[in-house]
Amino acid sequence: MTTKTAVVTGSNSGIGLGAAHALAAAGYNVVINSFSDRPEDHALARAISERHSVRVAYIKADMSSGAECRALVERTVDYFGSVDVLVNNAGIQFVAPVEEFPSEKWDAIIAINLTSAFHTTAAAIPHMKSAGWGRIVNIASAHGLRASPFKSAYVAAKHGVLGLTKTVALELAEAHITCNAICPGYVLTPLVEAQIPDQMKAHNMDRETVIREVMLDKQATKEFATVEQIGATVVFLASDAAAQITGTSISVDGGWTAE
Repeated sequence: MTTKTAVVTGSNSGIGLGAAHALAAAGYNVVINSFSDRPEDHALARAISERHSVRVAYIKADMSSGAECRALVERTVDYFGSVDVLVNNAGIQFVAPVEEFPSEKWDAIIAINLTSAFHTTAAAIPHMKSAGWGRIVNIASAHGLRASPFKSAYVAAKHGVLGLTKTVALELAEAHITCNAICPGYVLTPLVEAQIPDQMKAHNMDRETVIREVMLDKQATKEFATVEQIGATVVFLASDAAAQITGTSISVDGGWTAE
């Protein structure tokens, strides 16, 4: 068990929620986050707290706002006294050809997927330096290493996340603060699960075939990664065993980027 605190952005579902559960199971106090402020958001924090016997808080923040990103970190410190692990996970997606890509969608994706990580990281660094220890984990994507058509903003943002990761790691290399990225392939989240029926209709395939031949076409294992596997990778990167791992990316993509 530890008295350290982790904040996970975009964490009321999917990969972020998996990371929050994994960190709580490892003994971290946890702040979960999204842009809403519903009773069920706070109930989710209580459920994680009760399940893992740690303190968990839900803090609303719109990750498209730099001011709110920074306020999330400061509120975490006010609430728990520190921010020791920062997991930048918040993200959105939109698909369209470049010439048809709406400007407002580009701006939103860059803001939430990339710029938010800059603001939370900049706010967290002074607290980590003061403590003499810190871990920053950025959830990038296989699209941070490979491109796909019609995902210009997402691919650009995730490539940017990897560049930010390397720069932060070098700046903090002697401060006992590491910064790394995780690059998942397709992960079976509720959002991905919801896409399967539409893909079945679009391709006139059964569930197993559309998963294997369409959704997991580039993943050599032909299996989804799980939120638990991503969460376990986050916990490893936050551990002392990973103290000399910094400025790099770890692919959890079923062999997608091995080709």
